[in-house]
This record gives sequence, structure tokens and C-alpha cells, in this order.
Amino acid sequence: MIKGDLQKKIQAICTELGITREVVLEHPQELTHGDFATSIALAASKDLKINPKELAETIAQKISELQDEAIESVSVAGPGFINVTLTKKALYAELIKIIDAKETYGKNEIYKDKKILIEHSSPNLFKPFHIGHLMNNTIGEAMTRIMRNTGANVYTMSFPSDVSLGIAKAVYILTTKIGQWQNIYNSNDIYESIKFLGDCYVEGVKYFEDNPEEIEKAKTINRVMNYVESDSAIIAVPGQEPVFIIDLHNQVRSINEKYFRNILSSELDSQINEFVFESVAGNVGGVMVESNIENSIFQKSDENEKTIIYVPDENRKDINTSVFINSDGIPTYDAKDLGLLKIKFQGLNKEKGGFVPSLSIFVTDSEQVPHFKVVFAAASEIEQENFKGADYVNKSRHVPHGRMTLKGAKMSSRLGGVPLAEETIKMVAEEAQEKALQKKMELTEEEKEITYKQIALAALKFTILKAAPGKNIDFDPDTALSFEGDSGPYVQYTYVRTRALIEKGADVGITPVFNNQFVGSNLERILYRFEEATQRAAQEYAPHSIAQYLLEVAQTFNSWYGQEKVIDETNKELSAHRLAVSCATGIVLKNGLYLLGINTPERM
Repeated sequence: MIKGDLQKKIQAICTELGITREVVLEHPQELTHGDFATSIALAASKDLKINPKELAETIAQKISELQDEAIESVSVAGPGFINVTLTKKALYAELIKIIDAKETYGKNEIYKDKKILIEHSSPNLFKPFHIGHLMNNTIGEAMTRIMRNTGANVYTMSFPSDVSLGIAKAVYILTTKIGQWQNIYNSNDIYESIKFLGDCYVEGVKYFEDNPEEIEKAKTINRVMNYVESDSAIIAVPGQEPVFIIDLHNQVRSINEKYFRNILSSELDSQINEFVFESVAGNVGGVMVESNIENSIFQKSDENEKTIIYVPDENRKDINTSVFINSDGIPTYDAKDLGLLKIKFQGLNKEKGGFVPSLSIFVTDSEQVPHFKVVFAAASEIEQENFKGADYVNKSRHVPHGRMTLKGAKMSSRLGGVPLAEETIKMVAEEAQEKALQKKMELTEEEKEITYKQIALAALKFTILKAAPGKNIDFDPDTALSFEGDSGPYVQYTYVRTRALIEKGADVGITPVFNNQFVGSNLERILYRFEEATQRAAQEYAPHSIAQYLLEVAQTFNSWYGQEKVIDETNKELSAHRLAVSCATGIVLKNGLYLLGINTPERM
């Protein structure tokens, strides 16, 4: 990679001059200022007590003396910035590299063979997959692809919530309709099962609102599901066989897992390797909490002997005392995530020998940041033979995301409440169809449905991914579906334009071939940066760096396209070169969109 090679050479020069600071290379906002810039002289001048401009000129002179084939010129600007411009030969070599690598261009090996676990898309039982899960899945799937792109061995997991008092209320209603449920469950009709469970959840909430004196029945079920109470406390329904709660709960979990997997694969082109449910992690975490009372990491509450709390060190002003086991003896979310930490690092995928990660990445709502501070603080204090808390925490990375709201009266009024993922995608696809009709896209009937959905998902996913981690997002269909703005469909449309140019060139007998004498456009000066963007996205856990880069490429290409006559039959050598540039642009855009979990139509 050009940047890495240049950085090493400048670093060696700085070391020779007694500079110990790390050289950081950036791209100037204006390409007229060069391809790379560094402020190392400004930073190091304070250490060496030298005038920054004089130091910059010394460094620049030594860079020039390297007589590197990749360096066209070196200059000093302002108070001490060093600018480096690349040669046509260097740019030409990068363009050839793109064409030769094709779909593998942008791959790197910074995490080669490293085992990385990514947790994302963790919904709730009895509740359908909604727009919040869509946001989480979009980021999680992008991180999965970005990390696989580094040569890492990536394993994905989901952590669904399968235990709560609300779920216990729904399970109670389910026990009163056990015959009807078994018929639906045995039919293997996933969506009919999910609808039936959803109705039970609503009915359960209402039943216990109207009959508060019955709440102990739901609490008993909740304790059984959390493994706090034995399943000998079965529900006896008049005229029916006794119902074992754990068996029923397992059925509900299995049908929900099928539903989740189906939604992910059919709607979002995403897969999860393994599901770890909260009830399982809670059981593990609960045991851990109770076993660490004697060493004072956890302690019993003065108010209730069943309640177990974690009191942070007095120096930790950023976290508060937290309950890990509640007054019913049930593990809280804190204990569940503590248990999940152990499950993760003890190894998943047991059937195939176990997957023990060297890095664990998890994607959740940014509002959970305080929660994980508590969990990690407690975990860091636990050091046992089968739990190395501080090490596990050190190997864990939280990628937070904000909330997603929907703008536009038409969309809001039709979806209402908390929109479901399927309904949202369907709605955006309908709006994409309207945009396509305005654009007069020439698509076959077979292409239409697929293309409209691809555009819809690009609009949704790109809106999410172009924002920095943790930022709230307002999805506006009008701007997100624009073929002329900073949107996913705009990047898709640019890719399709590159393909159309290649086809048009073929029609007149011009094959894409690079020619060194024509290299030097602004577009050619940013295409090689794709490798930097993919590496930065992996190192910083930030898919938005790829999204922002793709926008820059698309905008630069369209500007170049508007200014240059790409196909000119009177100058076939120049046309062949420009078609090759178009081809390279298409490769970069398609590869980048793939890493973001976005498919590219071949025609629009």
C-alpha cells in the first residue's frame, strides 16, 4: 500500500533526525496541494526546539534525496506542513493493481488468521424484528464483512432476550392454549407461529393488568425460565396434560430462532452462526456472582438477602452501585452480560471444536454504554481458573449505535408506532419504485422486484453506515433514495454508469486499457485510497469511513464524467484509458458496497 510504504520511509528519515514522534500521513483537502501531507515537523519542532518550517524543509530535502520512483515532488507549505505528490508511474501501478485484483481489491491481512467474534442482531422473543434491529444488523453485518476482508476468522452470534416478566406472562397464556399451540408449532409455519406468539404476548399483558392478584403465576414461570426455580413447578391446566415450562420455552425459542434466521437471510442478506440466549447466560452469570461474594467482589444487599449488588471502587466515579441478582433471586442484565463474557471466551461452536476469540466485538445501542462500564468493571476484578476477567475485558470492543427515526408523513403514517423491519423495507421499496419510474429506468419485469429491493436496502443501510458510530439517524426517504445526493442509490447508480460505459465502448470496438501518458486526473488520485479506507474501517471499527470514501469516489467520478468525453472514436487510445478508469471505479464501488452489506444492480 502506497501510504504505508511512504510512511515507513518518512519515519526512518525522522528517526535519523532524532524525532521520536510517529509520522501521520493525511490527504490534503485540495488535490492541488499534493497526495499526502504530514505535520510531523510542527509537532517535533517543540521537542527539538527548532523552527518548524526549517525542520520541515530539512525533512522535505531528505525525502527528495530518496529519489523514490513513487514521489513526483515534495514541498513545504504554511508554517511547516510537508506535502508529497505521487508520480504518474505510481498511480498507473495502482490502477493496474485494481484491474488485476478485481473483486479482491481492497483486501488486507492486518488481522490474518485472528479469531474475531462479532455479536449483533439480538431481538426479543414474542416480538417481531423491528427497525432498531435493522440498524443493529446493518452495522453488525458490515463489521463482519470488513473483518473477514482483513483475513480474520470471523464467527457471528446473536444474544436474544428470552426471559423477562413480560415473556413469562405470554408463556402463561400459551399454557392455556397448549393444544392450539402444538398444532401450529408442528405445522412448521414460522410466520403463523410468530403471529400466534405475538397475540399471546399482548393477551398476557392485558390478562395480568386485569388480574393483578394472579401475578405470582407469571413470576413463578419467570423464575423457572431463569433456572432459579425447579421445573417441578409445572402449570396444571384443567383437562390437559401438565405443561413443563422449560419444554415449552425451548419450543418458543426454537421457532423464534428460525424466524430470526429467515428474516436475516431473506430480507437482509445476513447470517448468524450461533444464538446464545439470555436465560443461558443469566444462569452462568448468576453462579459467578454468587461464587464471588466471599471475596467481596459482590455483596448481599442490606434490604433483601436475595439481592446481590456490585459496589465499584470509590475511585470509579463514572459508575454506580448496581444490582446483579434481584430480590426474586433472578440475574439482571448485568449478570447476564457477565455470564455471556464467560461463554464467549470459554468458546462457542462446540460441535466443531470450539471458537475461542482473540477479539470480541459487540454491537448495541449507545444507551448501553454505562451498563457495560459496570459489567466490565466487575468482570475485571474476577480472576479465577476458568475466568480471566481483565483479559476478557481487554479483548472486548463495544461498537455503539444511536437510534433511528423516520421522517416523512407518508412513511410515518403508514408504518406507525415502532416500524417492523419487513414493513420498512417494503415501504422503502415502493418509494424506490416511484423514484425509478421518474428516472425512467428500463428494467425487465424480472429485474424490477429485485432492483427495487436492492435500492431500498441501499437507501436504508447507507443512511445508517455513513454516520459515525453512536450517532442518531433520521431516515428521510426523499434524500436517502436520491440518485443525485449522498446516498446509497447514488453510489449504486454511479456503479451502473461505469458498467454502461464499458458496454458502450464494446459496441464501438474499444477495450479498456490503461495508458501511462494519460494518468493524472483527480479520480485516479483517489481510487488507490480504497485500501486505506478498508484498513481504517477495520482498525477503528468504523464502517462509515468506507461509506464516506465511496461518496467521494462517486462524486469525483461523476464530475470527471461530466467534464470528459469518455468515448471518442477519433482518439481510441485516450478512450481506452478512460474506459479503464471507469472499470477501476466500478470495481472500487462494488467492492466497497459489498463490505457495507449492499448489493449492486447491473442495470438501473
